[in-house]
Amino acid sequence: MVARDGEEALAYLARWEAGEAVPIFILLDLKLPKISGLEVLRQLKEHPTYSAIPVIVLTTSAEDQDVDEAYKLGCNSYIVKPVDFDKFMDIAFQVEVYWCALNERPRQL
Repeated sequence: MVARDGEEALAYLARWEAGEAVPIFILLDLKLPKISGLEVLRQLKEHPTYSAIPVIVLTTSAEDQDVDEAYKLGCNSYIVKPVDFDKFMDIAFQVEVYWCALNERPRQL
């Protein structure tokens, strides 16, 4: 699943309610068009059913205010995107291995 902006990301809540597969984890960029990633995170973490989905913020911002706000809203991890593509792919692989293979998740999702 890929959302090109915050509006599309939030539309997934209704799609999951309608029976579409729920993700194991969400990679979320804070710099989304239309609706910010922080607002998407806030609404997701306020949702009674989907708030337990782990959210990994993967963004270009290393600003303390963004990091603090993302954790305050309930993100599970905050990673600053590296500029180098190979390093980015390495991080993406490591995130996938951890959240899909090693992490134990709630059974109700």
